[in-house]
Amino acid sequence: MDNTIFIQDENGKEVEMQILLTFDSDENKYVVCYMKDNEDEIYAFRYDEEGNLMEIETEEEMDMVNEVVSAFDNGEEEEA
Repeated sequence: MDNTIFIQDENGKEVEMQILLTFDSDENKYVVCYMKDNEDEIYAFRYDEEGNLMEIETEEEMDMVNEVVSAFDNGEEEEA
C-alpha cells in the first residue's frame, strides 16, 4: 500500500505528504498526514468518495480527530 499523497499548498505548489492514518467517523472519512521532512507537524483532512480533500471546519470535528490521533499515538507507544 502506498502511503504517499500529494496536496497543493496555499501557493499552488504540490507537496508530498506521508499518510499517518485514515479513519471513518459517522458519515465522514478522514486522513491524517505529515510532510516527509517534518514528522512533528501533522495535518488532517476530511475526504470524499472521489478522494477530494476538504478542510476540517469545526472545532468539535478537530477535537474528535485529535482524540483519534492521540489514541493512535498511545497504541504505537505500547507496541514499542
